[in-house]
Amino acid sequence: METAYLRAFALVVETGTLAEAARRLNVTPAAISQQIQVLERQLGTTLLGRAGRTVAPTESGRRLAERSVLLLREVDELRSWINQAEEMHELRIGTINTALHSLLPDALSRFTNAHPDVSVHIRSALSGELFEAVKQLELDAAVCLHPPFALPKTFAWELLRQEPLVVLARARDRQMDPHELLRTKPLIRYDRSLGGGKQADDYMRKNGITPALERFELSSLLAIAMMVDRGLGVSLIPDIASPLTTRLQVAKLPLPIPSEPRRFGVLWRRASPCAGLIKSFLEHARAAAQLSL
Repeated sequence: METAYLRAFALVVETGTLAEAARRLNVTPAAISQQIQVLERQLGTTLLGRAGRTVAPTESGRRLAERSVLLLREVDELRSWINQAEEMHELRIGTINTALHSLLPDALSRFTNAHPDVSVHIRSALSGELFEAVKQLELDAAVCLHPPFALPKTFAWELLRQEPLVVLARARDRQMDPHELLRTKPLIRYDRSLGGGKQADDYMRKNGITPALERFELSSLLAIAMMVDRGLGVSLIPDIASPLTTRLQVAKLPLPIPSEPRRFGVLWRRASPCAGLIKSFLEHARAAAQLSL
């Protein structure tokens, strides 16, 4: 029996919908449905029943869900225990682009000086994808936004940096009203499928700000800064601290109305076989985050 199928089933029971479970696992609802059908064939019973737009476990499904929690925890602990048989010489880290372009290089510089024999593999992805990669043991730790749901007790997360929204404009416009710039200048949108982009969109809607023209929408904060420098428009983005933007002729204008900051930190599994290396990486990431303030 595939433990991945059990994880998918347990997540469906937890969330109550195939769609939400599929979103968290970064697969399609059809794939989740097929996995559960395989489990039902193997066990010879129906595990889920529909209740309107949601699904609920049958009595057999409820019993399986209860046992799956313990079983999956034991599988993870067994994998960790086996992997501890050899000294770890590799650390797999996931990261969002913001961290990759700001504090992560400094953190890795400190970390590799402390552990010259450790190979570090880095994967760049969205926060949701990184959470699932750590969950599936594809990554040891990730620098990402906190997931929009409560973390399981098997996970830990520590805040590294808070980034309030700012209006990014050309340096010559630094004395202008931030809201007026958003209304009158072409808007370069931060991707609304991302956490910071959603926050920016919410802020403008709540404050009745309608841009005169929307030219671009993209996910790279560094590229947005370069486009503002070239006079292509203004943007409402999280206040990143990247050395790559220091030579750009741009100004960060604080908002007149406070906004919820974007928060990112380090996510890891408490029972990771790389616990010692993760602890060291976290220590150096803290130091790098202090330098970026």
